[in-house]
Amino acid sequence: MPADPPLLAARGIESGYGKVQVLWGAELAVGARESVVLLGPNGAGKTTALKVLLGLMPAWRGTISFAGSDITLWPSDRRVRAGMAYMSEIGVFTALSIAENLAIGGQFAQPAALRRRLDILYDAFPDLAARRSAAAGSLSGGQRKMLGIAKALAGSPRLLVMDEPSAGLSPLFVGQVITILRQFHQDGLALLIAEQNVKFLDLAEHVITLEGGRTGFSGDVATLMADDRLHRAYFGL
Repeated sequence: MPADPPLLAARGIESGYGKVQVLWGAELAVGARESVVLLGPNGAGKTTALKVLLGLMPAWRGTISFAGSDITLWPSDRRVRAGMAYMSEIGVFTALSIAENLAIGGQFAQPAALRRRLDILYDAFPDLAARRSAAAGSLSGGQRKMLGIAKALAGSPRLLVMDEPSAGLSPLFVGQVITILRQFHQDGLALLIAEQNVKFLDLAEHVITLEGGRTGFSGDVATLMADDRLHRAYFGL
């Protein structure tokens, strides 16, 4: 039987800032219900790639498809309505309350569907449920990260795209983030996570490396671990 088409596919993506090119023919794909980690050091082009996928930056060349539609020229709000969600390193509006942040995350959902979704999220994030009216700025760094994840999930996306969710977190909170993401992934959520923290490979069913704006390795974690050069580069061994 032929393989199912990917939920998200980017082919030959080139982009950058002004006259400075950052991405050079980058390619990646995420299957429905699949978890993919985009692994690379600082400056590799990971954030730029995610912004292009979400329509926050234009693709100079190449194509992007989502759920069978060519979305290369779609504005970002249309991509969100189609089922994509994005969590940046910041992820929340600090001057707004927890409840207000979640409402913004679910702004395109039907009211009844959003109420049901919020019940699920508050069950999954009890620390947020206990402080719904508190300003996001009053939360600890780890709690803000949890709110950022909940906000991105409020619209019930098919694909959650995340930019370095480990940034600024202690190992304890990194473990908690991985646990909560695994829970929603097991319920059918597809994940694309840009990271340099190899702990997130615990979540990965597929790994893509990005170096100098170019796609390198693409395969499973076991194959990555078996490649001596890549093992030294990413695990320091």
